[in-house]
Order: sequence, then C-alpha cells, then structure tokens
Amino acid sequence: MNSKPAKNYQANILVVDDMPDNLRLLSALLSEQGYKVRKSLNAQMAITACETTPPDLILLDINMPDMNGYEACHHLKSSDRTREIPIIFISALDDIVDKAKAFDVGGADYITKPFQEAEVVLRIKNQLKLCWLENQLEEKNLLLAQTTQELQQAQIQIAQNQKIAALGKLVSEIADDLKDPIYRQIDSLPQYLEDLLYLIAVYQKEYPHPSPQVQSIVEKLNLDSIEQDIHNMMAAMHKDSDRFQQISLALSNFFELGESKLSNEKQITWL
Repeated sequence: MNSKPAKNYQANILVVDDMPDNLRLLSALLSEQGYKVRKSLNAQMAITACETTPPDLILLDINMPDMNGYEACHHLKSSDRTREIPIIFISALDDIVDKAKAFDVGGADYITKPFQEAEVVLRIKNQLKLCWLENQLEEKNLLLAQTTQELQQAQIQIAQNQKIAALGKLVSEIADDLKDPIYRQIDSLPQYLEDLLYLIAVYQKEYPHPSPQVQSIVEKLNLDSIEQDIHNMMAAMHKDSDRFQQISLALSNFFELGESKLSNEKQITWL
C-alpha cells in the first residue's frame, strides 16, 4: 500500500468478479478516475495476484465458483503480506446477515449491486484516504518512538556526564586537600632529620667516650645504617609525592574534560 498519495500517484485496484461484464464496467469506470486496474475472474487467481504484487485496494464479489468472496477475504486477512489491503465487497446480496458476515471476515466496506457509479468511486476514495491516514499515523508513531528512545538515551548520557563531573570535582577537592599538607610535611621533614643527625654528630664529637649504656644503644641502633636508610626513605617519599601530584593532575584534567563535554552538550541541546 502506497503511504504517500502524491498528486500523480495512481492507486492500484484489483477487481474480482466471475462476471466478465461486471469486470469490464468496473475496469472502465476506475480507469476513467485515473486508477490502475487489474482484473480477476475467480478468487484463487485474485489471491495469487495479491501475493505476487499486493494492490492498494480490492473490489471483491461474493458469489463465485470454487471459492466465494468470504473465503477469499479470510485467506487474504490471514496472510502477513496481504492482511492490510482494504477489501470492499460488491455483491447483489443485500441481506443484513450477508453484510454482517462480510465485515466479520475483515471487509472494510460493502456495496450492493446494482451499484451507482458515483457511490463506488466515493467509497474507493474514502478507503484509500483512510489507509493513507493510517499509514501516516503509523509512521508518526514510529518516529515518535524513535525520538523518545533517543531522548531517553540522551538523558542517560547527560546523567552519566553529571555524575562524572561531580566525581571529578570531588577528586579534585580531595587531591587539593591532601597535596598541600603532604608537600609541607615532606619539605619540612628532611630539615628536621638533618638537624637531629647533626645534633647526634656534635654529641659524638663533644663526648667521644659515652657511658656504657649509651655506647650499647649506639651499637645496637647502628646509627650509620639508620642515617643511610633515612636518606633513602626521603628520596622515596619525594618520588612518591611527585607521582601523587602527576596522578592528581591527570585526574583533574580528565574530569575537567568531562565537564567541558557536558557543557557543550547542554549548549547543543538548547540550540
């Protein structure tokens, strides 16, 4: 079924009737209205034609040999390929039960023979217009669903970016809070240790003969080894503090980039 009824579009209509005169009359009438008309003398041929190339609309007689119009309609409505094709029954049967059965098996409209040409044309136009509107509505619903999904994904992305920005701010604040005290202590500690080592050296010079108790402690502690360990530890602390500064800077840059991206996305959203 064509979803765009352009001005020059010619709807394709299949007329199914076992009476050749009826086929010729309806074919001539619809051709004059600008429709492309296909004809079928029995229901089975009509089903095959529909499955091969689905028409935009079917005019279907009821009383036909081998397979009547009700059976043909039921078959067409049972197939995924043809179920959306509107079917207008056109028959000499005018009993209310016959009409009700026609609608029950999936018919879209019912025209009683002998028919008025203007009525046939009008009912066909109405059905084609209705199908076009239904197709338009379906397309809009699909577009709405797609837009809604994209909006939800955008909202999720914005929420994630906001979390990243908040986490980045927290990391930056923690890094700043830790960085200055650590560096102050590392910068002060070497001088303190040097002063203590200097004081010990002066004591050793001024008092070259310590008491047995002091001498025992000095030998036990191995001051020369402690002094070397202190220098090694200070070098390691400086190296670790530099590494901490590099990591803090890298994290700050990373999260600042995330905040910048979030800001740009917000600007694009508002454009």
